[in-house]
Amino acid sequence: MNISILQMIEGAREAKGLTVIIDVFRAFSLACYAFDRGADRIIPVGDIKLAYALKEANPDYILIGERNENKMPGFDFGNSPTHILNEDFRGKTLVHTTSAGTQGLVNAINASEILTGSFVNAGAIVNYIRSSNPNEVSLVCMGYSAQRETEEDNFCAEYIKNELEDRENNFEFSKRVIRETSGRRFFEDGKQEFSPSSDFELCLELSRFSFVIRAEKSENGLILKKVNQK
Repeated sequence: MNISILQMIEGAREAKGLTVIIDVFRAFSLACYAFDRGADRIIPVGDIKLAYALKEANPDYILIGERNENKMPGFDFGNSPTHILNEDFRGKTLVHTTSAGTQGLVNAINASEILTGSFVNAGAIVNYIRSSNPNEVSLVCMGYSAQRETEEDNFCAEYIKNELEDRENNFEFSKRVIRETSGRRFFEDGKQEFSPSSDFELCLELSRFSFVIRAEKSENGLILKKVNQK
């Protein structure tokens, strides 16, 4: 099994084989919480105009996402796991657009299979890859707004790679480093409305969920579906 760690949009376009698009803060952590709250499917889109168009054509759809960490006008929710923690999404379709994670999904044009990546279902991702046993695995770190590398996404990719190669991981060390670097923004007073400090812990609850999220092609693009582990 050849495992590559790639970065941001360029990395997503280069990714081959079974590809994991990683966005810990916060897109694909939020996606796990949304599926745990009963969501039927998530439609990831890169273009915010498409998100609005899908909502207009389907008023029952739930708009979720952000630009520059903030909830967009007309959206039902921002990109915060905290804000959906007690929502009932049973049977609902969510439309999700973000600055990083969903951009990676729509740009992974050469991947044979696409999963979303986060710490909250990292164990399930490792188990899924082991059972699939692909020749090629691409781990794509989407970084901050798909513009610069971030500690949380890099550590998540390294965690998955180390587990697959039976190497030691030190998650608590990684978490401490993230708290003092890219995770510091969650504790700034001016960001609590859309990026509450509780998101930090929710996004770094290691292997809370036992399912993976797989992107499936549809006539209108991609659909994210929850895949339970056997």
